[in-house]
Amino acid sequence: MTSETPLSCALNAVDEANRADPNREQVNGESLPKEYAYSLHMTRWLFELEPNPSPRMQVACRAQHIERWTMPRSDFAEGRKAYYQWRQACGRMHGRRAAEIMAGCGFPDEECQRVETILTKRELRQDEDTQLLEDVACMVFLERYFEDFYEQKADYDREKWLRIVRRTWGKMSHRGHAAALKLAEGMPAHLLALLQEALADPEG
Repeated sequence: MTSETPLSCALNAVDEANRADPNREQVNGESLPKEYAYSLHMTRWLFELEPNPSPRMQVACRAQHIERWTMPRSDFAEGRKAYYQWRQACGRMHGRRAAEIMAGCGFPDEECQRVETILTKRELRQDEDTQLLEDVACMVFLERYFEDFYEQKADYDREKWLRIVRRTWGKMSHRGHAAALKLAEGMPAHLLALLQEALADPEG
């Protein structure tokens, strides 16, 4: 007889899926499958922002990018419109996969459906769980990927970078803003200056 709960079953299943990612990320000197590493960052920041998160939020955050490498950006056309189409398609896929896993682990149907809705982010701003997921995702981006993204996109002009920062800031709640400002204290000087300039005129 197993003592595994629906939550531990779902988290283990998401981890197993994400460990199949062929891409790698260095975390504290260890090479991990990229989306598995990302899911751990999401879980860590979830508990930073919400010390007692619900089981559904733990699954939603862990599954935020589940198997994303199976739907690469290159499958879609170039340009901003296609980029958002890709993001929306990813969200639908992540939601379906998370709901399937939860159902298989014994979660009630309504909880499976809630997580699917959360991961599509259709109700951002109107739904507290969806907003929490977005805050967590923004914190992971700022902490783990902002600096590398800045280096990769060195051809972006200053105004484009300011728009990116303002868009990220605009997605976050007051709780997320407070955490981001605290995190910014340890950012490299050029990124801190960019953040400060963007927030000095948030409307752009």
